[in-house]
Amino acid sequence: MNKTKSFDIPKQLIWRAYKQVSKNKGAAGVDEVSITKFEENLKDNLYKLWNRMSSGSYFPEPVKAVAIPKDTGGGQRILGVPSVFDRIGKTAASMYLEPLVEPKFHEDSYGYRPNKSALDAVDTARKRCWGYNWTVDLDISGFFDNLDHELALQAIKKHTDCKWVILYVERWMKAPIQLADGSKIVRDKGVPQGGSITPPTMLQKT
Repeated sequence: MNKTKSFDIPKQLIWRAYKQVSKNKGAAGVDEVSITKFEENLKDNLYKLWNRMSSGSYFPEPVKAVAIPKDTGGGQRILGVPSVFDRIGKTAASMYLEPLVEPKFHEDSYGYRPNKSALDAVDTARKRCWGYNWTVDLDISGFFDNLDHELALQAIKKHTDCKWVILYVERWMKAPIQLADGSKIVRDKGVPQGGSITPPTMLQKT
């Protein structure tokens, strides 16, 4: 381990996380830095992120609030758009957590799982519908908005004692939401939908 750094975070992990974020594209966060603009100074930006995360001095930007219409019609749903720096950091943490939690999931769990999709869930439902004449449709109202931060951290600690992952997951969860008028909402619960650390955080609860 590098004695000048608080955390031993492999540079290769940050690179892999960047490649994933770059492939997914996505909008700019509150700093208005798009992935294209980030890549104009790629080497320095990746080093800056790795250096800050490794030293413990990394703090996330506020999350940009973007309102979109609900799929069911009526009302809006608020998505959180992190900065490119934060998306890469979150993706690195997700990549660290994924192999630890993946073996814990039921084979019929499809949400946010690697190499699984909604179409896989539909295919399984189609195969099983011939054996049952009933189905159960459940939804937890406002789950993303009301997730208890402490319980989420306890769940993560159940699977890892990696200090940098725990520290930064907590910082990401508590990062304020920035509205279109520039005002910020400080959060003591909930996680914004749209952040790459959100699915692993939620799935820790299963």
